Amino acid sequence: MGETEGAGAPGARRRRLALATLCVTMFMSMLDNVIVTNALPRIDRDLDAGISGLQWVAEGYSLVFAALLLTGGALGDRYGRTAVFRLGLALFTAGSAAAALAGTVGTLVAARMLQGVGAALLTPGSLAILRHVFTDERERTRAIGTWSGVSALGLAVGPVAGGPMVEAFGWASVFWINVPIGVAALVLSGRVLPAVPARARRLDPGGLVLSAAGLAAAVHALIEGPERGWTDPRVLTAAVLALLLLAAFLLLEARIAEPMLDLRLFRDGVLGGALLGGFAVSFGMFGALFFLPLLMQGVLGWSPTAAGLAGLPMTATIVVAGPLSARLTGRHGPRLPLVLGIALCATGLAGLSLYGEQARYPGYLWTLFVLGLGMGMTFTPVSIAVLQRVAPERMGTASATVNTLRELGGVLGIAVLGAVLTHRLTEALTERLTRLGAPVEAVGRADGTPLTGGAGPAPLPAPLREAVEGAFTEGIRLALRCGSVALAVAAVLVALLLRAAGRPAAPTGAGAGPRPGVRAAAGAGAE
Repeated sequence: MGETEGAGAPGARRRRLALATLCVTMFMSMLDNVIVTNALPRIDRDLDAGISGLQWVAEGYSLVFAALLLTGGALGDRYGRTAVFRLGLALFTAGSAAAALAGTVGTLVAARMLQGVGAALLTPGSLAILRHVFTDERERTRAIGTWSGVSALGLAVGPVAGGPMVEAFGWASVFWINVPIGVAALVLSGRVLPAVPARARRLDPGGLVLSAAGLAAAVHALIEGPERGWTDPRVLTAAVLALLLLAAFLLLEARIAEPMLDLRLFRDGVLGGALLGGFAVSFGMFGALFFLPLLMQGVLGWSPTAAGLAGLPMTATIVVAGPLSARLTGRHGPRLPLVLGIALCATGLAGLSLYGEQARYPGYLWTLFVLGLGMGMTFTPVSIAVLQRVAPERMGTASATVNTLRELGGVLGIAVLGAVLTHRLTEALTERLTRLGAPVEAVGRADGTPLTGGAGPAPLPAPLREAVEGAFTEGIRLALRCGSVALAVAAVLVALLLRAAGRPAAPTGAGAGPRPGVRAAAGAGAE
């Protein structure tokens, strides 16, 4: 085993401070997936980014985060999870400062990628350190519930906090906010986090190169495809490269003794279902959270503050749903809350797609409550499933896999749903302009610049403006429906995979029987 659970367990006050440190850092890393969304229109206005550039601002963080998470888990296992956690926190904080100071889109994307490197190093160790700090099974389960709830809360608070900050202090403020928090967390981590023992393992440089290059090629093809055309040689080349590189990555991981991505995790139906659930929710929800601020500010005419505060009902519901999900998981296992949460997310996206440019907030308010309840229900069951089914020495790799699939879901959600939106926007805009007898050039670039407030053309005449807004709304509605269908399919698959949730299983990677006390602890009262 890589670590001794009971050795040197910290005192109660130190455990609480350690939990607070881990929660704050996870909150920041999750927050940065989405806090930038309400800043996108202002970034476009100041840096003239366009939809494609804005997608890279959002994707630059998530892409590197997803590509390096498995490597972060492996580095933590080899060099000590606490040391790698602190290094990641320092890089994340430095990347935040660089993003706040960026003067061009390219510099901003590079800084976002540095943030992603830091987040990829600190995130895998977080759950492993938590397991080392809390040795009592029941107390550990409560701590994981809190940690998971805070992670979900970061995704919900981002758009809410981002709007007022952007309006009051400019878009750079969504990055500056991380700097003092990161510095404080670095100081606190040096005082309260225990040194988790390293274990000897080989690194997987081949897997790192293949996975990072494959994901980058896939996202490039999905973002550039709608703008350049799906038959463009560069887009086709990127798509073929992505398929070849990712296939080679999976073949390599299946052959080596200590892979970055442990494919054995997917042989366990419960773990496979939990991993699919985390991926699916990120796929649908990240896409929605990326495009909704553009709709609210560009089409409905909301200010950044109003668009941010509109998400408060979803945030409040996530806070309520987190503890409820933990209780349901303890009583019934991960299947019920996870499937219910995914189904609620699918329902919320489908409901939101019914509203267009004439939408009024009270009319679609119910969808925000449904989405918040769905998101809040999904985080804890995934973490508990991993804790129940994975041996302690593989916890770092398993945690990295969970977070990789979550981030990968977000990356692909923004890219795929963005491709759907851009394709439908171009089609609908061409149709509407043809009916008006106006050329496409009349509205400048057909990438949404007029909607996001970019430094492009002068204000459009009313008929052209209505054509652009209507086409953009059509694109968003189709993207939301596609996300809803994907989530509905995932809910069915997860329900089937998690049918075995109540059956005892040997922890993955350990050849022994079930770990005593884990299921009882999840049940909050049995042992």
